[in-house]
Amino acid sequence: MEMARADRTATTEDNQPGNNIVIVGAGPAGLTAAYCLGRRGRRATVLEADSVVGGISRTVQRDGWRFDIGGHRFFTKVPDVEALWHEILPDEDFLLRPRSSRIYYRGKFIDYPIRPLNALRSLGFLEALRCVASFLWVRVRPPADQKSLEGYIAANYGWRLYEHFFKTYNEKVWAVPASEISADWGAQRIKGMSLWTAVWEPLRTRILGRRGNGSKQVTSLIEEFQYPKHGPGMMWERCRELVEASGSEIVMESPVIRICHAGGRAVGVWTRSPGAGAREHPADHVISSMPLPELIRVMDPPVPPEVRRAADGLEFRDFLTVALVVPAEKVSWTDNWIYIHAPEVKTMRVQNFGSWSPFMVTDRRNVLGLEYTVSEGDEWWTANDDDLVRRGIAELEALGLMDSADVERGYVVRMPKAYPVYDEHYRDNVEVLRAWLAASAPNVHPVGRNGMHKYNNQDHSMYTALLTVENILGADHDVWTVNVEADYHEEGRAPRPSPTGGTGRDAPVLPRAAVAAARAARAAASSDAEPAA
Repeated sequence: MEMARADRTATTEDNQPGNNIVIVGAGPAGLTAAYCLGRRGRRATVLEADSVVGGISRTVQRDGWRFDIGGHRFFTKVPDVEALWHEILPDEDFLLRPRSSRIYYRGKFIDYPIRPLNALRSLGFLEALRCVASFLWVRVRPPADQKSLEGYIAANYGWRLYEHFFKTYNEKVWAVPASEISADWGAQRIKGMSLWTAVWEPLRTRILGRRGNGSKQVTSLIEEFQYPKHGPGMMWERCRELVEASGSEIVMESPVIRICHAGGRAVGVWTRSPGAGAREHPADHVISSMPLPELIRVMDPPVPPEVRRAADGLEFRDFLTVALVVPAEKVSWTDNWIYIHAPEVKTMRVQNFGSWSPFMVTDRRNVLGLEYTVSEGDEWWTANDDDLVRRGIAELEALGLMDSADVERGYVVRMPKAYPVYDEHYRDNVEVLRAWLAASAPNVHPVGRNGMHKYNNQDHSMYTALLTVENILGADHDVWTVNVEADYHEEGRAPRPSPTGGTGRDAPVLPRAAVAAARAARAAASSDAEPAA
């Protein structure tokens, strides 16, 4: 699909909308919308529930240290988004950084994407033989169900390699057994590669003396990316300044409590903030990056019961970072991040912020970010910060990455609703909400990952906001077709339309029953842990 390009030549007299444009959320999508409106001579009111701009793309500052909530590479195939980056920040504030990430497993670093020969060497001779035997066995007795992630990966790699390098990480992220996750989640990452092709292609090249196509079997990742030298939050902190300079107002710590609609349109947005109480913001248009189900729940009058049920059917995974300050010379690995497949620890990735940018290293101290996907209210989410820092230090030492005595201090950041959950009913639920908004409040425009409950990256979230501004000013873009490319989003090939008509890879489909069972198990475990705590 050829993405529509933003029109930067139209004047403010063209297709003037109403004067009151309210933007909910000061993350990448919300601030992009406000910035693009300002570029067209329009003002907006931006409402942010938090005290920091940038959403999950913020850079946290604690005691002079800066660290991200996860890693945020600046890489895109959307020219308009890249142009925006360099309008907001000058070129000298961007670094071109090498991409480096590996799997850390049993004390060894293993290539990512998985290269089976490298992985087999890392496991040792005897285990490598077992893995090969396991792969040969699935040639004879393939998994009966290859529609699940478990069956699909086992069929291509064998059960032992699946257990080593695929099962644990995905179950940490989604808290659902890999046997319950859609095979599409794995198919778009290994792109038809198997242990057979990985071993046979190099041999064929050597034996037959001609070039094989083995290089095509491994997903080709970008080798470098742009990165603001002080972290992605630098971009959004500067964007806030530009938005306010253009005449728009950004109101922090003001969660939306009600969106009033009448006569088939939204007419006002109510917030509640400390000291100011409830406040109404008149609205001719509402651009919303707040989680889509929360948007539906604050509509006043309330939505019909069937629409509320659809909203209640959309769920999220929450995110927690434990950031640890360590001497820079004690970090021996140069990866931007490493994937942790060890089942004995809960952390799923460890960010090395000194490898993202040398400007993130202060006084010869580096920050490592241990990442956890959790559920709001579970025993990790509710644990106090000191306890979480102690757990993070213990996990880092258990992995052999750092001695606990070398950790100088630690910080905890919690991000609710960081990742939408994509169960087998989420598309239907989203369609119900879209249909209701189109019929009852068409001047409410969902944007961004959480705002659309869509599998977007930062650049695509920005693009939905950019096109939404164009629509408010008179264009007719289908914002819902914006998503990541049908091919793996880091490959160099141009995007192709997906079978479903969008521009994106499918999200990992998680069966609702498995999601509910995992949630109930976590709640029970948390309840059992409370007396001891």
